[in-house]
Amino acid sequence: MNSLINVCGKDLRVRGRLIRVAGLDADMYEFLEDPEPTLEAIRRLGVRVDLFTFMQRLPETSPKYRYPMERDNLAVLPVSTFDHWWTEQIGFKARNKAKQAERKGVRLCEVPFDDALVRGIWEVYNESPVRQGRPFVHYGKDIETVRREAGTFLDRSFFIGAFLENKMIGFVKLICDETRTQAGLVHILSLIGQRDKAPTNALIAAAVRSCAARQLPYLVYSRFDDGNKQRDPLIDFKVRKRLQEVRSATLLRTFDAAWLAGHELRSASESHQPCTGTHLVESS
Repeated sequence: MNSLINVCGKDLRVRGRLIRVAGLDADMYEFLEDPEPTLEAIRRLGVRVDLFTFMQRLPETSPKYRYPMERDNLAVLPVSTFDHWWTEQIGFKARNKAKQAERKGVRLCEVPFDDALVRGIWEVYNESPVRQGRPFVHYGKDIETVRREAGTFLDRSFFIGAFLENKMIGFVKLICDETRTQAGLVHILSLIGQRDKAPTNALIAAAVRSCAARQLPYLVYSRFDDGNKQRDPLIDFKVRKRLQEVRSATLLRTFDAAWLAGHELRSASESHQPCTGTHLVESS
């Protein structure tokens, strides 16, 4: 069961049947400066919410509020200048991959959200029903659905396209948070048939360049690890681009006293474990 409600000017997504959990619909791209007005508004709603979760903005990794807390993880690249990332942080193999697209005639540039971009995204989505051995969730969507889903947060978003001649063969969408502290990489995808040109690697480099030009200090590429016990190739990809695993704080505010008591007991038993800090993952 999934529903969308607007509270204090922000969209909240409410999920679950047995336990109804609410959180910001744009979690990792939007943040609460003061959670109390939102919590009070939830209490007054006629919608059942058992638990509300929210994440703190980078670089705050230690809890700011006296709510129960769980650790989450993010893949984060601290951004200073593009040249620093290019010459000092990534290795030869990563640079070579990023330059491969240019050598094969691929052009990268920021693009406006218009009909041409929407059609390009639609063509990438509908290239194949299967990606990485699994059914591709965006395959088969009509162009208006793509327009609606890609057109969120346009006042804080920017798009980068990879073009071979005049055809878009890949794209990336990034959303800045309200304070321009971080840019979240929402979606990055390229045509499977153009994989030999490594457009995805080039798009990451272009994203770092754009963040540096906007003086955005953090680039966030979703979670570092989704908990899969098998080695994920995406983790290796993030490591080569020198993204760091940041153990972020996700705060939990329950509206059920019994649940809160149980969680506090669990939290107390884990209180001696280290839970702060940023862990840099090194690769050869």
